[in-house]
Amino acid sequence: MELRHLRYFVAVAEEGHITRAAERLGIQQPPLSHQIRALERELGVQLFRRLPRGVQLTEAGRGFIEDARAALARVEQGVQAAKRAARGEQGHLRLSVPPTAPFHPFVPQVILAFRAAYPMVSLTMEESLRKETLEQLRGGQMDVAFIRASIAAPEALVIYPLLEEPMVAALPSGHPLAGSGDSQDTALPLRALAGETFIAYARDQGPALYEAMAAACLRAGFGLQIGLEAPRISTALSLVATGFGVTLVPASMRRMKLEGVTYRDLAGAAQAKAFLSIAARRDDLSGIVRHFVSLVRRAARDRAPR
Repeated sequence: MELRHLRYFVAVAEEGHITRAAERLGIQQPPLSHQIRALERELGVQLFRRLPRGVQLTEAGRGFIEDARAALARVEQGVQAAKRAARGEQGHLRLSVPPTAPFHPFVPQVILAFRAAYPMVSLTMEESLRKETLEQLRGGQMDVAFIRASIAAPEALVIYPLLEEPMVAALPSGHPLAGSGDSQDTALPLRALAGETFIAYARDQGPALYEAMAAACLRAGFGLQIGLEAPRISTALSLVATGFGVTLVPASMRRMKLEGVTYRDLAGAAQAKAFLSIAARRDDLSGIVRHFVSLVRRAARDRAPR
């Protein structure tokens, strides 16, 4: 039995006449009559009672009609779902984000905008560091990722820079440079941190932030004195709170309020910058990925200063 048999049967049942059903289906009457008889032979029952002026469903036909309609409707639903998926309007998107990304308002805003624009696309979001993220993208475990870099993409990936933001100093609240009251609103020259013990980010996990901090310090006239490399910014800030040292973090991390940590803006041309980019596989033709990347890039352009 093929789907056309169900379509032919339903059309004849609804028209009550083979000739009118043939016209509705756009086929000739003799082939339609032949297909209906073939369906009856396959089922081993008579579906229609032939009358002088048309046909009428038998008891067996009445028992079959609703299931036939339901089967056709289900197939049509599947066809439409496949078309929506091909257009990127339905399906699933696996998104990777670095630990710092959710603190930047841009990331939750674009995720919310995407959900509003494509409500039939479900999202899975996982937090991972850069090395793991790039491996997951290349291996197909993730579809798209926010990363803290504006670097040249590995061959299999494409990376689109989105935003940049200043980095700020994170100091133990009891540090002499932490200031108090109005003084905390005054920008701090990065050169003032020369000689301080820095908590850096593990180079194999967060090279972009590590390199931004190291380069800014060199521009300010001193080299990093690293006391410890932390795998995540949250770990680095916890160590700052204990008085272990100081660090630089993207300005959006001010949203992470931590007892014992004071944030200070940095002054001067040597100011460090943190970048946010979006990455995907170069050969990914998924409509969902294309829609997400396009929406994110458009939102970043709209956000950029004119």
